[in-house]
Amino acid sequence: MQLHSEEDFLQLIDQYFPETPGSVLVGRGDDCCILPGGSNLCLSTDLFLEDVHFRRHYFSPEDIGYKALAVNISDVAGMGGIPKGFTLELMIPDGLPEDFWPSFFRGMSRLADQHGLTLAGGDLSRSRYLGIGLTIWGEPGASGRLLTRGNARPGDLLFTVGAIGKARTGLHALEEFGAQAANDWPQTVQAHLHPIPRVAEGLILANTPGVRGCMDISDGLARDLPRFLQHCPQSNGAELDFSSIQHNDELLRWTHQRDQDPDHWAWLGGEDYGLLGACSADARQELEKRLSNVAIIGTLSTTRGIRLNGISLKVKGFDHFDSFPS
Repeated sequence: MQLHSEEDFLQLIDQYFPETPGSVLVGRGDDCCILPGGSNLCLSTDLFLEDVHFRRHYFSPEDIGYKALAVNISDVAGMGGIPKGFTLELMIPDGLPEDFWPSFFRGMSRLADQHGLTLAGGDLSRSRYLGIGLTIWGEPGASGRLLTRGNARPGDLLFTVGAIGKARTGLHALEEFGAQAANDWPQTVQAHLHPIPRVAEGLILANTPGVRGCMDISDGLARDLPRFLQHCPQSNGAELDFSSIQHNDELLRWTHQRDQDPDHWAWLGGEDYGLLGACSADARQELEKRLSNVAIIGTLSTTRGIRLNGISLKVKGFDHFDSFPS
């Protein structure tokens, strides 16, 4: 059997591992699963692999340690939860510089300290390639609520929190110019190397009436919005309008120099680690009052497909089975 996409792979997993009713509250397909208990826990796991997710010629060891943890924290943020702890698995090749691991752990521990995270255990192995695996868990905030990707309905507003397309600019600058890209594209390079997990914003969303669903934006809107819509059975599509998005100056300069449409560039995105969600129309004022970096980007629709300013969008965005970068 040939696997051409992540969806193919996930369907194969579903075939061999059907979910057992009652074993989890929310299973595969969301940012985290939710485990039942005295206090519901959300749990997620991610890999961070050399030459798939990062390149050592422009990621410092400290950058690698930071981002490996940050992308996992972002999954908990996408549920509106508080990250509590993690396990760490390391695949260690020969030939790393002597100061690699102290620098790696320095970058990771600083972020862990910011969020009060405990490293609970893990494993390590010698390997031909450098790789990091993390499993992270969190729990609800004061609202007692964890946000999932479902529940949104036609007429609800779609919104993003945090910049979209900014990290994509930094990635392409790094791919083209290497570490020197930081001199001319400092903001977007920083966005790619050091994404900010939106934990505080996720907690606000979980505590805001009328917010019906949320997820983190890891692979870009072009990939993640269709995933979000899959969990909204009453809505088959979306009408998008990016007029409320204030694109980063470096993104605008990059797209102008290459005769690219900034809205389409932001749509493709990738590595944003912002948040995507839906809320009822009457919740908009309260949402914008509570979050200064929220942007309303469209409306859920009963018409199949996704349209930006009335024009159908067919690009699927990043897929792990495609070439790197997207």
